[in-house]
Amino acid sequence: MLILGLETSCDETGVALYHTERGLLAHALFSQVDIHVEYGGVVPELASRDHVRKTLPLIDEVLQEANVLAGDVEGVAYTAGPGLVGALMVGATLAKALAWGWGVPALGVHHMEGHLLAPMLEDERPDFPFIALLVSGGHTQLVRVDAIGRYRLLGESLDDAAGEAFDKTAKMLGLPYPGGPHIARIAQQGQAGRFDFPRPMVNRPGLDFSFSGLKTHTLNTVDACRSAGGELSEQDKCDIARAFEDAVVATLVIKCRRALEQENLKTLVMAGGVSANANLRTALKKALARQRARVFYPAPVFCTDNGAMIAYAGAQRMLAGQVDSEGVRVRPRWPMEELPPVAVVA
Repeated sequence: MLILGLETSCDETGVALYHTERGLLAHALFSQVDIHVEYGGVVPELASRDHVRKTLPLIDEVLQEANVLAGDVEGVAYTAGPGLVGALMVGATLAKALAWGWGVPALGVHHMEGHLLAPMLEDERPDFPFIALLVSGGHTQLVRVDAIGRYRLLGESLDDAAGEAFDKTAKMLGLPYPGGPHIARIAQQGQAGRFDFPRPMVNRPGLDFSFSGLKTHTLNTVDACRSAGGELSEQDKCDIARAFEDAVVATLVIKCRRALEQENLKTLVMAGGVSANANLRTALKKALARQRARVFYPAPVFCTDNGAMIAYAGAQRMLAGQVDSEGVRVRPRWPMEELPPVAVVA
């Protein structure tokens, strides 16, 4: 079964073709970073307009790369939520129009389920059940995954997600949007131990996260450095970035280990934009080795929003007979626990 996947939930336009027997055939991605960077964050109206401009050309691109005709496509999967409502509507209406014109089914996919299943695109896949750490944009969640569609939320961020905290810290340091890659880059030159940032909520029971206090601590540290010397030096920025990144990484690692112990599991899946952070990957691998546990994550290109994860997730559900009813419906807020289970897994 050949599925076209469309991802338009926020500021990246992703398109991919996935075959349930042959795997991923082609994918293309356009990032809107250059459009939003001058505003320091995503402008929803600009995001929607750019999806309108870019999605059809990207579809043509992946069809040509895979050397298949539009008539070969057997289903269209698209991100139905969560995300920006205007951006979601662009992908949903286009997917529905294409599906109607081609005489094939369409299916709205949950964005976070796409991230959760992205490691399944790799040659070495995790077996169910496992714990998933989802760190994507506005989400930081720990989820127990027993099968596709069988999810139980174990913990989530009570305020700022890790990705949001990275973006806001970068802004404090005068770094461009998005903040994560820039924080990680200058943290490599940071002096370990100069600043000691708190690890929020690790001394409390449970698996919830909170990064707003860490953000405030970072701001206070920035203000203290400025009052002492007037402006932040480049080394100040590097040292603050190092302390901030170390705190976020340590917090995520502690919570992941706690989740595995609580659920008596030995497999962790990490997905979403922050999962591309090299220090987080290294720290998790080292920490979980002491528990004789393993961590799986997608290739860096599939950590951010992309069409391949939507095509894969949509393919699994279409194989199980799940398709959309008539009409266009998107869900900017959509709890993943509401998804129906899938009996068939390719």
